[in-house]
Amino acid sequence: MARVSSLISTLIRRHCLLLAGLSMFIVTGCSQQQGNDIFSQMREGTPQEFLQTSVDRLATLTMRDNLDSLYLLMGKLYRRNPDELKKSGFLDARTAVKQVRLAIEQQQPLPTLGGKKDLAALRFAMSPEFLGDRVGAFIYAIGSMLVTAHGNRLEFYMTDSINPKFVSNAARNIEIATWILAQRQTSEGQPLLFSNEISEEGSNLSFAVEFGKIVARLDLLTQMLDERYRRIGLNYAQSLLFLNFLPVQ
Repeated sequence: MARVSSLISTLIRRHCLLLAGLSMFIVTGCSQQQGNDIFSQMREGTPQEFLQTSVDRLATLTMRDNLDSLYLLMGKLYRRNPDELKKSGFLDARTAVKQVRLAIEQQQPLPTLGGKKDLAALRFAMSPEFLGDRVGAFIYAIGSMLVTAHGNRLEFYMTDSINPKFVSNAARNIEIATWILAQRQTSEGQPLLFSNEISEEGSNLSFAVEFGKIVARLDLLTQMLDERYRRIGLNYAQSLLFLNFLPVQ
């Protein structure tokens, strides 16, 4: 009986040692993998990212993704409205998109809009009086409005500040622009621009979906900005409450 108990104890100890060794292997392997992932991500990053907080990085990526969504929508609008591409003076949609993209990102005026930007350009582009390339003007107006709302910047760093109210207002403006795109018509009863479609042949709501993505990104960024500035205020209040001196360097 004693021999059996001794054998059982030996087996239990060996089993525990085996589990302990396996656990150490897994933990070590995970730590090494995480370390490799971190170093890999640092290698893939850019030097400018070291000058960005997490919110700065989110704002930069949000701007990039929202502008990419606009350029995607522009190509789709040209396919739905080929006459507008003819008005642009370019032979293909890719060239037209490139020119509008340069104007937005370099913050240059679009000739057909007479120097108007953001909201003024949006009102003019979606008015019956506008006779130029309405697709290019519409996308340029929204893009320049986004850049204006973000303090006339496309990339953001620790020294920059973004007003969350303006970002939130930009989201609401895009909701209004989406409604105008779907509802506003010419004097003949035709849409100023063909976009979403619901008919017996089928439905195409891809425009509304893409605009919805832009609005969602802007709303998320607004919440992050609000939280960042709220935390700054709370940290200051806590320093007063607990009589903690604030750092000076």
